Amino acid sequence: MKDNVAVVLLSGGQDSTTCLYWAKKRFTKVHAVSIGYGQKHAVEINAARKIATMAEVSYEHIDLKKVLTGTSPLVSDNPLGKYEDAESLPGGIEPTFVPARNILFLTIAANRAAVHGALNLVTGVCEEDFGGYPDCRREFIDAMENALGLGITGKSGHFKIHTPLMNLSKKESVDLAVEIPGCLDALSYSHTCYDGKVPPCGKCHACLLRDRGFTDAGIKDPLIVRLSEENV
Repeated sequence: MKDNVAVVLLSGGQDSTTCLYWAKKRFTKVHAVSIGYGQKHAVEINAARKIATMAEVSYEHIDLKKVLTGTSPLVSDNPLGKYEDAESLPGGIEPTFVPARNILFLTIAANRAAVHGALNLVTGVCEEDFGGYPDCRREFIDAMENALGLGITGKSGHFKIHTPLMNLSKKESVDLAVEIPGCLDALSYSHTCYDGKVPPCGKCHACLLRDRGFTDAGIKDPLIVRLSEENV
């Protein structure tokens, strides 16, 4: 096993794209993995494939079909919540939360890490999202890191799960992306909208947080700039 190899969970969204470019700066070899779990919108997978090509890393899409279900509008016919602004987002568990999604993703990433001889997993979870997503906590990541090591090698701590955005606000995440060569260009092809819209709907949980991050950073969202230039 090599400490200079990493497996990155790449959804095609803003956070995972930033983490992919963060990993490229720190590891000699990076393998990106996107996972189809029954989500309604294929646009994010197309974004992941495009971004992996731009980043010049090896890439694998794993299609698990409808392996996850629940009440989330991402995997069901339930309506997607739309809000006027980020301050209007409801408290408690976010309706878009898919139970066990990050447990599944990290398990598959650890399998690929074992296959590729990697000691490092990288994921874009962030505690700012914890209010709506319990699997975005540092406590959860630490528990998974321990369990995956024990379950695959018999040794706690065998794998290191890197979470570059864990303690960052959305603004700070944008600031980080600005510092990494090529990241903003890749973000112009990323997809965040939970409604699967291009251009993005601008009213769902993900769209509002993304917009707030770029606004607070004083930077135009490169996705919106690209779509405007292409008259999409």
